[in-house]
Amino acid sequence: MSENGEEKLLAVARHIAKTLGHNNTMSDDIFQILSNFDGRFSRENLSEKGADVDPRGCAALDHSLKSLDRRISPYVSSDRTIWADAADSAAFLDAVDELVAVVAEWNHLASDKSVAACLVRAEDMLQHAMFRLEDEFRSLMERGGEAFDLTRSHRKGDSAGNLPFESDEDVDEEEEEARNVGIGGGDEEEQIPVALPVTDFDIVIDALPSGTINDLHEITKRMVAGGFGKECSHVYSSCRREFLEESVSRLGLQKLSIEEVHKMTWQDLEDEIEKWIKASNVALKILFPSERRLCDRVFFGFASAADFSFMEVCRGSAIQLLNFADAVAIGSRSPERLFRILDVFETLRDLFPEFEALFSDQFSVSLRNEAITIWKRLGEAIRGIFMELENLIRRDPAKIAVPGGGLHPITRYVMNYLRAACRSRQSLEQVFEDYGLKEYPKLDDRVPSSSSLSVQMDWIMELLESNLEAKSKIYKDPALCYIFLMNNGRYIVQKTKDSELGTLLGEDWIRKHAAKVRQFHVHYQRSSWNKLLGILKLDSNGSMPHINLAKSMKEKLKSFNTVFEEICKEQSSWFVFDEQLREEIRISLEKILLPAYVNFVARFQSVPELGKHADKYIKYGTEEIQARLNGLFQGSSGSTGSRK
Repeated sequence: MSENGEEKLLAVARHIAKTLGHNNTMSDDIFQILSNFDGRFSRENLSEKGADVDPRGCAALDHSLKSLDRRISPYVSSDRTIWADAADSAAFLDAVDELVAVVAEWNHLASDKSVAACLVRAEDMLQHAMFRLEDEFRSLMERGGEAFDLTRSHRKGDSAGNLPFESDEDVDEEEEEARNVGIGGGDEEEQIPVALPVTDFDIVIDALPSGTINDLHEITKRMVAGGFGKECSHVYSSCRREFLEESVSRLGLQKLSIEEVHKMTWQDLEDEIEKWIKASNVALKILFPSERRLCDRVFFGFASAADFSFMEVCRGSAIQLLNFADAVAIGSRSPERLFRILDVFETLRDLFPEFEALFSDQFSVSLRNEAITIWKRLGEAIRGIFMELENLIRRDPAKIAVPGGGLHPITRYVMNYLRAACRSRQSLEQVFEDYGLKEYPKLDDRVPSSSSLSVQMDWIMELLESNLEAKSKIYKDPALCYIFLMNNGRYIVQKTKDSELGTLLGEDWIRKHAAKVRQFHVHYQRSSWNKLLGILKLDSNGSMPHINLAKSMKEKLKSFNTVFEEICKEQSSWFVFDEQLREEIRISLEKILLPAYVNFVARFQSVPELGKHADKYIKYGTEEIQARLNGLFQGSSGSTGSRK
């Protein structure tokens, strides 16, 4: 075929494609059919830049744009809300659809000057239409929120209910034992406006009416098709972000900087942590999922736009929650803060599956990473608190003795603290396993077979015992030194038994330290009562004259009475806090003292020179001895202390 003939053939093909192809999809199909029929009828050949544009086609384009302008301009310039009338909104959307289609249809012929001029007009019309759609989108969201009951919610798959902001009355009133020893919590003073208390979190909030959501979706489709998807997301995010931040604010959570958190009193910070825990649960289990659901409905079919919009809506509130947790994590490592920091650690850990599921898209990577980092930082803070507890035990001065050898405050504090801490055993094990073991002097034999937490607890107990041994040396009387060690050792064993602390330390540890207490008991008897028993010891020399024997026994009995009275007077002011231990000591004293005394008195009465006047010298009967022993270890005022 001649070159001229081929050109005519291509011109005919272009005319066919132009005439039949009213939209992009139809045009693509026609070009594909022609190309398959003859290789010369490819899209490149039929649409090449040098091809002539039919003037009648340009005229048709101009006519279409003028017609669309007449239909669109009244809506764009109108002061009345288009979506106030369903017919107006439908007509406006139809006109926008046609305008978008015209621009797409003629865009590939933009190299032609006349077509380009028409397209400039079309793009200008499209831009104004998009601006108006943006205004309508914003108006729908604002009016929809105002007209709709924002406290309306429903259980997933169930009927409507109330917005379930948690009530202050749901706070557990039980205080940790250790919190009563300088580690306390407080009740919130402010009553936050709330609806019904939360019983579970299987709830979503319908923040907009279903009809409004459908209208928003229709506008979204046009704005995305018109190249204004980002603008649509921006308007949506700004409106919903305000609603979400107001919802979080209603939960009582303030926007606080790290510096402001660190300047708060501990009581105020405890109150804020309590509010933070409630707000985090409601946000991650109710508010954020509801926003995710709304985003997915408005931006249905546009996954990337939905993800981006959701992240923009929730990022500020999510960062507010994370920043508060971070401020707590990098704050003071004072031991009394452990329990509240554990609360924050556990809350963040338990909510992380929800956090990860909600913020799983590409736009939220940094947010997920930040949540993990802050959670780990909380773990570091918990470990740091235990290090500070170790330092507190080491620094506790050994200059002042507890009157009567009673319980030392450091013993009560540490044991109640560890018992309370071990109620969060799972969390603590997670913390110490994640950060591995440090080197603990004298405990290397435990490391291979023990968890990191049990080794940590063992080490703290080792420090406490060393501290108590140093304190015991303040007492000048060795017997009182052992009473002090018995008291504190018995308390340690009792607090360890039947608790998570005992489970961590193990039965062998408990048996070993119970044996230590018994050994202290033996040392006490030897240091205090051996002298008295020595006095009662009878002379085995049978050749001693009776007159000398009588004199010796009178002196022994006199010495016994004096020493016994001195011991009883002194030790009646000493204190043994545990009634069972006190009884054990008395019984053991009776067992060693009464037989020796009875034997001595019998021998005394058998001496002829003494027997007739025995009552003159024997001051105590066995019942009086028992009575005096029963008066021991009652303690004077201020020496007993608390045994809790």
